[in-house]
Amino acid sequence: MADALLTVDGLTKRFGGVVASDNVRLDVTRGELHAIIGPNGAGKTTLFNLITGDLSADDGSVRLFGRELLSMPTQRRVHLGLARTFQITSLFPHFTALDNVALAVQAHAGHSFRLWRPARAENELQEPARAALERVGLGHRANTMLGSMSHGEHRQLELGMALASKPSMLLLDEPMAGLGPDESARMVKTLRELKRELTILLIEHDMEAVFALADRITVLVYGRTIASGTPAEIRANPDVRQAYLGEQQAVTHV
Repeated sequence: MADALLTVDGLTKRFGGVVASDNVRLDVTRGELHAIIGPNGAGKTTLFNLITGDLSADDGSVRLFGRELLSMPTQRRVHLGLARTFQITSLFPHFTALDNVALAVQAHAGHSFRLWRPARAENELQEPARAALERVGLGHRANTMLGSMSHGEHRQLELGMALASKPSMLLLDEPMAGLGPDESARMVKTLRELKRELTILLIEHDMEAVFALADRITVLVYGRTIASGTPAEIRANPDVRQAYLGEQQAVTHV
C-alpha cells in the first residue's frame, strides 16, 4: 500500500520443523490501529519479535518508513520509531511509577540504568516522564510505588514507558491480559485516545476491545495470514469464523 507505514512481506521463521511465521504479509497504514488476532500458537508474538528484532527471520522483508529493518539491531529500530509492550509486564517493582518511566526516557537517550538516581532528579528526564504518565492516565500516581498499584495500572505504566521513546508506531502485545472489566474499559479509552496521534499494531484476545478499536484486522492461523480487512469484513468472513471467531462467542454480539 502506498501509504503504509509498516510493510511485512513474505516473513518466515522456522523453529526446526515448526513454521511459526509462514510467508506472512501485512500492511499497517499510517494513523490506523491494526489488530492481529488468532488462536493461541498462531504466531502473533513471533511476528512481533521478528518486527522488533528479538528474533531473526529466515526469509522475507519488514520495512518501516520504506526502510528495511531485518538487517538492523533492535535499538536502531527503536530509534526509527518502534516501541513495544509485552504480554508479561517488565517493570522495576521497588521504584515509583515516575522512576520507571524516567528510566525508560534515560535508556532511550542512551544512558546506563546504573544512573537511575539522576533519572529521578533531572528535569530533562522527569518532564517527559510526567508527560507520558499523563497520557496514560497515571499522572496522579507518579510518586506511587509499584507495590501499591493494581495490575491494570501496571499495564498502563508499561504503555507509558513505551511512549517515553516518542515512537511513531506502537506494538502492543495483549495490553488487556489479566484486566478486569473496569480496567479493560480504561485501557480501551486510553488506546482510543492514543490512536488519534500514533499508529498502533495490536495483539489482543479480547474481541470486544478489538472490534471497538480496530480500523483493520489481520487474522493469523498456524503462522499464516488467512484474512485481512475491516472489522465488518473480518466478522463476515466464513474462513475466519470457522478457524477462530466461531470460538469467540462474544463476537457475535459486538
